Formats: sequence, C-alpha cells, structure tokens
Amino acid sequence: MSAIADFAALEAAPVNTVPFRHILVPDFVPPSRLARVHAGLPRSQKGGSFPHEALRLGPEARALMTEMEGPALKAIIGRKLEMALDDAPTMLTMRLYCRQKDGQIHTDSDAKRVTILLYLNPESEAFSQQEGCLRLLRGPDDLEDYAVEVPPTRGTLLVFPNGPTTWHGHRPYVGARHSVQLNYMENDSRARSELRRHRLSALVKRFSIAA
Repeated sequence: MSAIADFAALEAAPVNTVPFRHILVPDFVPPSRLARVHAGLPRSQKGGSFPHEALRLGPEARALMTEMEGPALKAIIGRKLEMALDDAPTMLTMRLYCRQKDGQIHTDSDAKRVTILLYLNPESEAFSQQEGCLRLLRGPDDLEDYAVEVPPTRGTLLVFPNGPTTWHGHRPYVGARHSVQLNYMENDSRARSELRRHRLSALVKRFSIAA
C-alpha cells in the first residue's frame, strides 16, 4: 500500500518563524485518504489523550499511526528544524473529543523536544467559525493575540520545536475533534517518567474505547 501521508509536501513546506518556528502542511493526509482514515477512528465523548495502542482503529488509521511513528517523518523533521532527533524517544497519543475546559493557553512540557499535531476532522460550521482552531500566540495572556490560526481539518500537520515561548491554545469548542499528537522527547529522567506514564495509560485504557 502506498504511503498515506504526503511526505513530499512536508519536505517542500517552509519553516516559518512568526510567532515562533513552525511548519504547517495542509493536506498532509490528502482528501481521498483522509476520508478513509476518519472512518476508522473511534467515536467517543471521553476527553483527554489516549495512547493509540489503547484504541481500536480501522486499517487505514492504523497504517497512518505506523507512518507517524516511523523513521521517515523523524528524518525529515530533523533536517528541516536542524535538530538531531535520531535518538529521541517517540510518544504518540490521540484526542477524540474536545471539552469546554480544553484549549487553554499553554506551552508543552519541557520533556518534549518537538510537538507534531495532525488534524483528522472534516470541515464543520463550528470550525469555520474559529471554534477549536489552534492559535499560535505572541504571548501567554491573550488568545486573540495570535499570528497563525490552524483549523483542525484537511489532514493538516503542524510541527514546532518546544520552548518557553511556544504559547498556543484555542477558543472553546465542545464536540468530536480528532487529532494525533506526536512528540520527540528528551532522553532524560523527565521524559522517561512521562513515557512510563504513557505506557501505563495504554494498558489501563486499552479496552475502554471501541471503534
């Protein structure tokens, strides 16, 4: 089976610098493949992050997770960001449902070197009205002070190296919002602790979500 993700589009995408370094690739999962991936995702009203091992995914969605965790993606991102990621541990989780409390302004844990977000939702009226659309912010205090807004649709890929000023968040939204979060981790005690929690979570949640 041919690759689901469009790695050539990622190779060609610029590294933007405002408000912080990031790469944005609409249609990283092309429309024809996105429909099949989305059809194989769980439908749930449970919030929070789920290790993908805990979810029952359709074959196209499972294949996409394998690509996301594979060496080809890591190599491209490492080259584009000029970061040595070969030995960086990988952690992949999924979100299925967005709650009212989600999306508050934050930066990611400093155990995470790089954050990769992949949005797997069809277009919707709520997203077109900017609900649940991730904003890359100029600072920590104002959700309206954003430089880039990323609708969680079109198989869009967002990549950024984590840092103390990588503020992001989104306006409130309640409903299905499927996304993949992939992190390349530090190789230290903080990251190892987070990875252990991730694996334990996978065991606990393995049978809690059905496709």
